[in-house]
Amino acid sequence: MLILSRKKDDCVMIGDQIELWVVDIRGDTVRLGIKAPKDVKVYRHEVFVEIQKANRAAAITNVPELPELDTKPE
Repeated sequence: MLILSRKKDDCVMIGDQIELWVVDIRGDTVRLGIKAPKDVKVYRHEVFVEIQKANRAAAITNVPELPELDTKPE
């Protein structure tokens, strides 16, 4: 993990298209601004974890076995 110290109005570049700005600092809370292309999804970690959990649950199917079909021509 990379750990950086930044002050208000400082920016960190991620690649050449994502800007992470320190917008405000109040006590132990930091407000971040993120500029990224529209196709880059940005989530808070706790939201990302819930999305992954929901996707895993949706991928599990409880479909009963279907009977074999008789494919012999009559």
